[in-house]
Amino acid sequence: MIPLSVPAIASLGIYQFLWVWNDLLVALVFLGAQNPVLTYQITNMVTSLGIGWQMLTAAAFLSMLLPMAVFFGLQRYFVRGMLAGSVKG
Repeated sequence: MIPLSVPAIASLGIYQFLWVWNDLLVALVFLGAQNPVLTYQITNMVTSLGIGWQMLTAAAFLSMLLPMAVFFGLQRYFVRGMLAGSVKG
């Protein structure tokens, strides 16, 4: 049963990783402002006058690299999980 459920578990792992990576509330509650994480620092870069948008863009791109690497690394399991049971074979 476990070998057949590997694609589903991998898909769950991808979604859970992305959920935790983007969850700003958990970082604020557990770490506070003394040890800010990348997502917290990005939210502090936004100003009301629109100054420093180039730094905000660069930081947002850097914060996207790890989730994209995880997704593309596990993409075959993700696609296999979506297609499981859809075709006979």
